[in-house]
Amino acid sequence: MASTISGRRTFFTFLLICTFLSVSTIKVCEAQTKPPTAKGLSYTFYDKSCPKLESIIRKELKKIFKNDVGQAAGLLRLHFHDCFVQGCDGSVLLDGSASGPSEKDAPPNLTLRAEAFKIIEDLRRRLEKSCGRVVSCSDITALAARDAVFLSGGPEYEIPLGRRDGLTFATRNETLANLPAPSSNATTILNSLATKNLDATDVVALSGGHTIGIGHCNSFSDRLFPTQDPVMDKTFGRNLRLTCPTNTTTNTTVLDIRSPNTFDNKYYVDLMNRQGLFNSDQDLYTDKRTRGIVTSFAVNQSLFFDKFVFAMLKMGQLSVLTGKQGEIRANCSVRNADSKSFLTTVVGDMVEQIIQM
Repeated sequence: MASTISGRRTFFTFLLICTFLSVSTIKVCEAQTKPPTAKGLSYTFYDKSCPKLESIIRKELKKIFKNDVGQAAGLLRLHFHDCFVQGCDGSVLLDGSASGPSEKDAPPNLTLRAEAFKIIEDLRRRLEKSCGRVVSCSDITALAARDAVFLSGGPEYEIPLGRRDGLTFATRNETLANLPAPSSNATTILNSLATKNLDATDVVALSGGHTIGIGHCNSFSDRLFPTQDPVMDKTFGRNLRLTCPTNTTTNTTVLDIRSPNTFDNKYYVDLMNRQGLFNSDQDLYTDKRTRGIVTSFAVNQSLFFDKFVFAMLKMGQLSVLTGKQGEIRANCSVRNADSKSFLTTVVGDMVEQIIQM
């Protein structure tokens, strides 16, 4: 009898905590506004030059995800890896050149889905056919990531547009320095993203992108071999070893065991149950600075969605190129011919000078 009463008290205490978290965090969300819009970006940027832009992208991605929902995670990750290195300038899309290997050749990007790059270029061709060459590859990447979230069950939201494509790609060392490894702890992740003006809530919210997608065995093998990470749930670890029987296995597994193909808050429930795949995920619940944020997202999906959108809007505007900066690529994987870019710049400058006169 006493154990029954004790159990009920525990249950009601949990409900009270959840209710408190839900009510208090909803108030925070209601008071929250969009982050400032970077100079040169606009929510109506293509309204006149390419009015069907968003419908073209969404229509095509719906067909793609219907055949392979895994491509949603690939496109979301592509946007992350673009923005964290050198800003959201489409530099991760560029192929290598005589000057050296590209960003996509750096170790953190070797597991980016090859199909994601093809999808972006295919979308660019469709848009050019409809509107001419007016939409940048970096904007297409941002919109594809936004639709990847919505079409897999996540929130729908608008993003400011007007990004231009970068003329250079980052070096291997720059890429490594700006993309923390899956083995990183919370301190490393927080410190790295703090340099990009992203706070602890932003970090935990953006990490929620791991609610969809897959992870490669070598990204978490250090948590299984030679012995299992004691933080990891034992049954979860034993099951992982069936997929990754050795520390050299090249297999993959889902990032979120509860709803791997749905964009929801179950990723945070995984962390609370010590079933986070990467150390960079699980340590967000272990670290006292981020544990409460993880818990609040686990019990309140609406809060997670609101904070995720806010953080994505911040991240999606990192070091953007606008106005006359950069270019609008004719092929997302190749910089435009120098002569053409130079001629466009010269003509543009002459026209501006004439107007000013």
